[in-house]
Amino acid sequence: MPTESLSPRERVMLALDHQTTDRVPIAMVCAGINPPARRALEDYLQAQRGISVQEYLTPLVDITGCGPAFLGPELSGGDGYLHPGWDIWGVHRQEQSYGDGAYDEIDYYPLAEAKTPGDLEKHTWPSTDWFDYSGIPGQIQAERKGLNRAIMITNGNIYESSWYMRGFEQVFLDFVLNPELVHGIFRRVTDFYKAHFRKMLEAGAKAVGGPIDLAFTADDVGGQQGLLMSLPMWEQFLKPYHTELNATIHEFGAKILYHSDGSVTDAVPGLLEMGIDCLQACQFSADNMDPVFLKETYGDRMSFEGGVSVQTTLPFGTVEAVVQEVQDRVRVLAKDGGYILGPSHAIQAGTPPENIVAMFDTARDCPLP
Repeated sequence: MPTESLSPRERVMLALDHQTTDRVPIAMVCAGINPPARRALEDYLQAQRGISVQEYLTPLVDITGCGPAFLGPELSGGDGYLHPGWDIWGVHRQEQSYGDGAYDEIDYYPLAEAKTPGDLEKHTWPSTDWFDYSGIPGQIQAERKGLNRAIMITNGNIYESSWYMRGFEQVFLDFVLNPELVHGIFRRVTDFYKAHFRKMLEAGAKAVGGPIDLAFTADDVGGQQGLLMSLPMWEQFLKPYHTELNATIHEFGAKILYHSDGSVTDAVPGLLEMGIDCLQACQFSADNMDPVFLKETYGDRMSFEGGVSVQTTLPFGTVEAVVQEVQDRVRVLAKDGGYILGPSHAIQAGTPPENIVAMFDTARDCPLP
């Protein structure tokens, strides 16, 4: 296939198959631009190029999402809708200001007081009956007739969904003191995600121009210095459940992009064993996260997405430093395919708009190795 004729979808899927593309694919997976940074970028683009952020990003970003509509049931407010602050797991978040913007922080953990697996029966667990999957084929068909980007569904974060209900520290205590309880939570969360992803993928298979291309799964298991838990603990409590979910996704031929922040190099062999296709985030500013080592050691079996630092280079570097980092990521990670470039997470408030533009412009124009 001539590379000059590639659609965004073809560009992404060829890269994930470790084949040649016309340019490095670009995505904003588990990213976005926080509102203050987006406003600054909007002002910059209007002044410098006479275009909006949307007009700038739309032709550059090669992955988009689709998903079902939420139908209910009543989770708060008494009218059958998912209300601001509440999620499908019964977790509540409260907005916390950081000045120009805000983050949502958990202030209610619905399983915090659970003592035994029997206590889990009292909780209202989400169901696929709460969603209308019938609109997915239309979303896919519209995308195929339009830009034809790669289409991704989300958000199989088993461990995170569990600790959101239970409490971050408490789940670590449960690993040691109450493993039966934490397995009970993980089992219910996994069963929901397996059913939910199956429904989305089945709906996508009915679309003209389908099926769904990508599935995003996640669990932050790395900190800045290393894994948040031992490898044996990860293999006992997390790996088996993700292996199940990944097997469901792969039944439909979708590629799995798995997200974890932090230093996760030690877990990469296990991530491959549990069936991921692409490691997402690639926080190379964390300890022991060497892009050269990861590419040379695992690049024939694993792809990578992300990699441009939202901790260091984008917010605090010069334009020249951003350009150099993007070129370095492409040179190392895009060799023989297997790389989708993007920020390592959400672009934070205070990030200079010229740095954001430098990242995308350089990625668009950078020659492949």
